[in-house]
Amino acid sequence: MTGSTGTGRRRRSEGFPQTGPAQELIESGFALENADAGFLHRGLNLADVAHVLDLARRGIVPPEAERALLALLLDVVEIPAEDFDYDPSYGEPYNSRERYFVSRIGDVAGWLHAGRPRREAARVALRLHLRRQLTELVEEAVGFASDAVDRAEEHAATLLPDQTYLQQAQPSTFGHYLLSFVYSTVRDARRLLDELDRLNTSPGGAGCVNGTRLLEDRDPIAAALGFDGVIPHTRDAMWQVDGLIHILATVASLLSNFSKLAEDLEIFSSSEFDFVDLADAYSRSSILMPQKRNPYALAIVRGASGVVIGRLTGFLAVTKSPSARSDNLIFAYGEVPRALDLSLQITRLMAGLTRTLRVNPDRMREELDRGYTQATDLAEHLVQRLGVDYRTAYVVVGNTVRAASRGGVPGTAITGAMIDEAALAHTGGTWGLAGTDLADILDPRQIVASRRAEGGAAPEALAAMVADLRGTLGALAGEAVARSEAFDRSEQALLDRARDVVSEVGAAGVRAPGP
Repeated sequence: MTGSTGTGRRRRSEGFPQTGPAQELIESGFALENADAGFLHRGLNLADVAHVLDLARRGIVPPEAERALLALLLDVVEIPAEDFDYDPSYGEPYNSRERYFVSRIGDVAGWLHAGRPRREAARVALRLHLRRQLTELVEEAVGFASDAVDRAEEHAATLLPDQTYLQQAQPSTFGHYLLSFVYSTVRDARRLLDELDRLNTSPGGAGCVNGTRLLEDRDPIAAALGFDGVIPHTRDAMWQVDGLIHILATVASLLSNFSKLAEDLEIFSSSEFDFVDLADAYSRSSILMPQKRNPYALAIVRGASGVVIGRLTGFLAVTKSPSARSDNLIFAYGEVPRALDLSLQITRLMAGLTRTLRVNPDRMREELDRGYTQATDLAEHLVQRLGVDYRTAYVVVGNTVRAASRGGVPGTAITGAMIDEAALAHTGGTWGLAGTDLADILDPRQIVASRRAEGGAAPEALAAMVADLRGTLGALAGEAVARSEAFDRSEQALLDRARDVVSEVGAAGVRAPGP
C-alpha cells in the first residue's frame, strides 16, 4: 500500500523540505536567528575563506572555483553586516548568504558546503566574535580596576565607618573599602582570560558529529584562523555549551560585583549618609521635584546585573536538553554576545563613575566619631592588658557601649570608670581602669594605623596592595592586548592569503606555482 511498509507501518517522508517555511516559523524562528547575524557576519566570512583555502590546498576545489569564491568573499568582507541582505524569509543567516553567493557566481557557491555543515561555520564564527569581546572586556575591567586603585590611593587616609549589615562595624578608610571591589574584578578578569584559552580552539573540520572524509587534518583551518589548536572530539566540538555557560557565569559575577558597589554608593550618596556624591554626568534630574538629583547610573548597573543573571539562567534552561540539539546553540548566537556587550557597557560606566566620584571625608569622620566602631579594639585591648577571656571582655564592652549610647557619650569619650562600672555589674569586681587614658585605643585613626598585616587598612599595608595590584593589572592588560593583536595578525594574514590567490591566478585563470 502506498505510503506504508510491509509491516503496516507508514513510510516516513525523507529528504529536504520541498516548500518554503511557514510565515509563523519565519517570524518566530528565522527572524530571531537573523537578528543575531551581525554578531556572526565577520566570523562567517573568515570561516568561509579559511575553508575554501583548505579545500584548495587539498586539491578538492578547482582553481577557477577557488578564485571565484575568494574574490566574492573578499567583496563580502567589506560589506557591513547591517548592509548585507540577511532576510529571515530565506531561513537562517547562512541561507541568506548562500542565496547571495548563488546569485553572484551560480552553483560554484556550492563548494562552500563541501565537507562542512552550516552549523560548523556558525560555531567557528561565534568563537571568532566572542574572543574579541573577551579581550575587550578584560581591558575594560582592568580600566575600572585601575581607576578604583587610583581613587583608593587618593583616599588611603580618608577615614570611613566600614559596615556590615548596614551597621557600623570597624574604623577603616574609603581607600581600603574600594580595593575590596578591585580584587573581585581582577579574579573575574583572570577567569575571562582562562575562558578565552578554552574558547580559542577550533571546531573546524568537525562536520556534523564525526568529521568528514574530505579533510584528514583539522589543524590547517585552526592555524589559519588564529586558534590555538582544535577541539579534540568532533562531536563535542559541534555541540559543547559548557564554555559558554562559564563565560556567562563569569560576566554575571563581574556585574554582580559592580552591583554591590552600586548599591553601596546609592546608600552612601543619599541625603541621610552624604558620604559620596555622583558627578552630574552620571545623575538624572526629577521632572517633578526640582531639588532631586537621582543617581541614575547606579540603577542601570544594578538592573544590568539582573539582566545578565537572567541570561545565564535562561541559557542554562535552554541547554538542559538531549545532546546534539540545535536549540542549545540557536539562542547562544545572540544571548552570549549580548551579555558580553552589556557587560562591556556597564564596566565602562562603572569606570567613569568611579573616576569622577566625589567623596565627603568630613561626613564620614562625623559618623565615625558619633558611633562605636572602636568597640572591638577596646575589647581586644582589655584581653591583652588584663588577661581576661574575650567573651567576658566582649560582654563588659558591650554593656559599656549600651550605657554610653543611652547617655549620649560617643565611643571616643568612653572612660575607664565606665568600663569598671560594667565590669562590676558583670563580674562582681572592678578592673582598676578608672583614670586610665584610653585615647589611643579609642582613636579611629590609631586603630586604622594598627592594621599593618597584609590586606589591612594601615597606610603601609594599603600601599603594598596598590603596588601589587598595579603590577597585576598591567600584566592582565598586556595579556589581553597581546591576544587581541595576535587575532588581528592571523585574520589579516588569512585575508592576505586570499587576496594573493586571487591576484596570482590573474587573467590567465591559472594559479601560480607554490607550496
